[in-house]
Amino acid sequence: MIVTPPTAESDPHVAAKYHDDLRGDGFVYRHTQAMEIDPEVHELFDAITSSLAQSLGLRTYELATLGAARALGSAHCLLAHGRRALREGVLDEDTLAALARGDHSGLSASDAAVVRFAERLSTDASAMTDADSRSLRDAGFTDREIVDIALAAGARNFFSRTLQALAVPVDDVPGLTPGLVDALLTSTRR
Repeated sequence: MIVTPPTAESDPHVAAKYHDDLRGDGFVYRHTQAMEIDPEVHELFDAITSSLAQSLGLRTYELATLGAARALGSAHCLLAHGRRALREGVLDEDTLAALARGDHSGLSASDAAVVRFAERLSTDASAMTDADSRSLRDAGFTDREIVDIALAAGARNFFSRTLQALAVPVDDVPGLTPGLVDALLTSTRR
């Protein structure tokens, strides 16, 4: 197991990330600790994802993130971004639970297109063709948005796969009902 930086010896970026977790949830997430072993990369990742969320809008960004996380079986990201989607009003609990099961019926056609694109990128990117991008274009997305959706899903692959490769334990995420946690985690046990 990797050894994560203790708070007392942390550089300013690490200390700030730890403080954010402590202030928000009362403990430092193990995924935060793992990523803070290389705080410069974590800071760059945060800057990229923040830029993508701003460019796409939070709803589209979170749908791409959740689609990728589901396809990857990433418990860390499904729980964290599921909670964020609920808190920010992006999805309600029933729609989020359905999405975790692979059911897109509660989503609009454009939202479902984003999720399907992110899932495909996360499971079989080398087989993707222009038809995959065209599905987003047909759903009303611009070329810039299509690129940003691909970048959002790709960024989630980077983060999720890193946590999985390092066998970072999954923390309980406060603010989610037991039924929703079960739905989100069940999708990671395929």
